[in-house]
Amino acid sequence: MIRLFKHYIPHAVLLLGLLDVALLILAGEIAWQFRATQIGMDPGSLVERWWLLGGFAVVVWTAMIAVGVYGAEALRSMRFAGARLLVAISLGIIALSVIEFILPGANFWRSTLLYTMILTIGFLMAMRVLLSGLLGSSAFRRRVVVLGAGSRADRLRSLAQRPESGFVIVAYIAMTENLREVPEAIVRDAIHDLGQFVENLGASEVVLALEERRNSLPLKDLLRIKTMGVHVNEFSSFLERETGRVDLDTVNPSWLIFSDGFSSARMISSGAKRIFDIVASGLLLILTLPIIALFAALVKMDSKGPAFFRQPRVGLYGQTFDVIKLRSMRTDAEKDGVKWATEDDPRITRLGKFIRKVRIDELPQTWSVLKGEMSFVGPRPEVPQFVTDLEDKLPYYAERHMVKPGITGWAQINYPYGASIEDSRHKLEYDLYYAKNYTPFLDLLILLQTLRVILWPEGAR
Repeated sequence: MIRLFKHYIPHAVLLLGLLDVALLILAGEIAWQFRATQIGMDPGSLVERWWLLGGFAVVVWTAMIAVGVYGAEALRSMRFAGARLLVAISLGIIALSVIEFILPGANFWRSTLLYTMILTIGFLMAMRVLLSGLLGSSAFRRRVVVLGAGSRADRLRSLAQRPESGFVIVAYIAMTENLREVPEAIVRDAIHDLGQFVENLGASEVVLALEERRNSLPLKDLLRIKTMGVHVNEFSSFLERETGRVDLDTVNPSWLIFSDGFSSARMISSGAKRIFDIVASGLLLILTLPIIALFAALVKMDSKGPAFFRQPRVGLYGQTFDVIKLRSMRTDAEKDGVKWATEDDPRITRLGKFIRKVRIDELPQTWSVLKGEMSFVGPRPEVPQFVTDLEDKLPYYAERHMVKPGITGWAQINYPYGASIEDSRHKLEYDLYYAKNYTPFLDLLILLQTLRVILWPEGAR
């Protein structure tokens, strides 16, 4: 994997993205040349339109990222990839048409959009058909040697067997005879030179998956492996990188303290984040005010009670604030106390089901963003009663309040809606990853991926 702004990107995904950009530029150029020939026009020099080609590629590529073209499902299913590509390219073409309307001088192929769209779909799908076999094989996966044969090693085996996995385990080495759950593991005593063994396998990484490190950590061997240019990684750090979450089953306070993350440079990033929140929330409030007003009136007509719903939530550093939403439940929904929302919740009104599904009920929260109580990106703010309960039952839950809560977040785009302690535990793992690895780049990625969640609302409730 390549680490870009503290966020890990699999080599296969990066390669696929670069090939896509090249094919987008090629499709745009061929469409231009074809249209120029068709109408008898001089196509001109490539240098004169490089910024148009680049602009086209950036807009469509951004739409591809937003709708999940590079997600795990799209990488393992051609049908899934095709559907996402069609949506992404359509959104990209619409965006280019809007840009061309706003900036008349920026002629984004007004007369060649159809040709460009057809060529783009053809090129990108053909390339995926050609590479599908390679991307599913070990050719694009890192070769990993696992030190350990217990439950941790077995977890890595399950992770490696996933179709979207970016690594393949080439050997398991049992450092002790105790707690063996991987029967094919090689006993350490059977290997004369561990460094040479790793080199012969062509491994690029060694992962420590030891159940008990005391008297079993091969420091001399690990030093030799490290100096040979093979990356040595600890189990929790490896899981964090591969899954995009902090594994609560194995993490401990010392790992959180000494591992990379929670950078002091966050002060600069937080300043940039706040500027973006102010500008974006102000513009969004202006643009969506008619929509909010319309649905506020519809909420009033649909059921008795106020159009807006206010509720205390826990924000930055555990401070409470009132979140504002369009009301989607009956006014007596919490007469028996605060409860988790459930699937087909009878408390949700007819209109409430719709506005929750398309996230319209969230729009008034931009006022909280403008005031500085929330951000566009961050952990979801929870009800104080839930927070008190979860802090008692889940380790490190209070650490999620070290960053501002958000309208969307890393947990929301990676984990479906859940309404239980176990679901909260899984979402906390993603929230801790975000708090630990926050950068503006990660925020941008989350904002783009939120479009995918809106278009395919798997977990909206």
